[in-house]
Amino acid sequence: MKPKIFIYLLCIGAALSSCSKSFLDEDPLSIYTPDNSLQSSIQFQQATNNLYNGVRNIYMGNINLDTYFGLYYATDFAYNGTDYDPAAKLNAYKATMVPTYFIPGNMWTAFYKIITNANLIISQASKSTKLSDADKNSFLGQALFFRAYSYNVLANLYGGVPIELNELSGPRYDYVRASREAVYQQCKKDLQQAIGILSDINQVPDGTVNKQIAKHVLTEVLISLKDYDGAIASASDVINFSGVSLMNSRFGRRANLPGDVYRDLFEYNNQNYSTGNHEGLLVIQSTLNNSASVGDQSAWAVVPSLTGVRITEATTKTKMSILFNAKFVDSVSSNGIGWIRPTSHFFYEIWTPGDIRNSSYNIVRDIRISGVPANSPDYGKWYVKDGYKAKVAPADFRDTIRNFYPVIRKMSPSAGDFVSVAGPSILTNVTNPFGGFLLNGASRLFMQKYMARVAETYLLRAEAYLAKGDAQKATDDVNILRNRAGATPATAAEMNLDYILDERLRELYMEEFRAVTLTRLGKLYDRDKKYNPKSGLTIEPYHNLWPIPSTEITQNTGAVLEQNQGY
Repeated sequence: MKPKIFIYLLCIGAALSSCSKSFLDEDPLSIYTPDNSLQSSIQFQQATNNLYNGVRNIYMGNINLDTYFGLYYATDFAYNGTDYDPAAKLNAYKATMVPTYFIPGNMWTAFYKIITNANLIISQASKSTKLSDADKNSFLGQALFFRAYSYNVLANLYGGVPIELNELSGPRYDYVRASREAVYQQCKKDLQQAIGILSDINQVPDGTVNKQIAKHVLTEVLISLKDYDGAIASASDVINFSGVSLMNSRFGRRANLPGDVYRDLFEYNNQNYSTGNHEGLLVIQSTLNNSASVGDQSAWAVVPSLTGVRITEATTKTKMSILFNAKFVDSVSSNGIGWIRPTSHFFYEIWTPGDIRNSSYNIVRDIRISGVPANSPDYGKWYVKDGYKAKVAPADFRDTIRNFYPVIRKMSPSAGDFVSVAGPSILTNVTNPFGGFLLNGASRLFMQKYMARVAETYLLRAEAYLAKGDAQKATDDVNILRNRAGATPATAAEMNLDYILDERLRELYMEEFRAVTLTRLGKLYDRDKKYNPKSGLTIEPYHNLWPIPSTEITQNTGAVLEQNQGY
């Protein structure tokens, strides 16, 4: 044995002592790198799909839910209906919106992931010799759009942020913040390049980045750069494009049923260009039982927790639910928990008579009592109109905060569509006494969702006209939407930025990321302080920008990443 062992060890020793570089070089057969995994059109499409997934995860709440909801509440639109006494999370704005808080950290990470993936596609597509020119332009244009879109949101929320435009082969720890203007300039450059190579909306599949959505985002960027003429021109290009238009007449699957055109915009399967809706500029796709889809949790958050609403029944003097079997009903909305509670400013102060955006088809303000026995004097009465809500005892004040407030229907399908958007288990076979079927619980709805509509393009152009000093043209653009809504027309005398922000609330509630809009305009503090009864108590002027996450600062050991003032 010993000689054999000696010979074996000697052979190993000889091999190791006399090995060449080629002996040590690895020749991996199944390790993927950007250079070998991004070659074919199919591979680039898969990488591009990942960009859409990143945006979809944000828009559908498929990230940390507090982070997602933080884009809507703690603004003039809403507050957190679950943490109000004592105030917590962003209801206690000064105590929580700090550099170590997870909401600014998670949002920063989510958008920089999109940027990192976009940089990879831009780098590889630019040097690819295997893609056709058409495919190269398509993938490059989409990646440039998503990089610009993400940097624009980051600049709106945080001010100046680090700009990374290269494909990274390893981590960096030496970032410095570019100025906010420099970030917007990079967005402008990316969007202008993308516009030059993207196809028009009527030439691409539903949900695909196109020239018109890129020009829409460019309009916002140019406003931030104070290039108001450029913003007006960019918005006008979108508005005047023959393939885009406001939907001014009833359309889609339920056009022959009671409703209005604003409700039609949000009916199930009415959002896509291929279905005849030419108002949506980019529609985020989501389909039940599709492995690439994620369900939207917005309705679950903004619909009140109606199952908690009870009255003292007149005959028995016992507490009973106002809902039949204490269940939600599909003729009203999907299930809700009352997490995002809209403000009184939104519900009661911004509306004028006749505005269809506030019609019962879009905002349900009263519900018939069906949870008591049919022979009860309370049966069939209206919870608000007949005075029940007005009699809520102080001990039950949460009813008016979390359990009962007007129901926003925009995020929910109509009766008959719940199985398609949430699966058969959500719908019971129990008929509600006053119409519809009872629902089982479901927090996710698989419905298409707008990133932007041309209605917002009009509001951006109005903003640019106003900033340029032309209040009349700003008013004209706002009134295009108000006329569609049947609302009282605005006058030039009342036109200012706050009016436009209120019009954005009326038109874009639960569509726009309200926190991003207000930080972009430096109005988060003013509007929150004035209209939000919770976070408005502690918000400070420096909160007009979110803090740079503390982990980004401490891990950036090769350079100083400066914090925003006030934090």
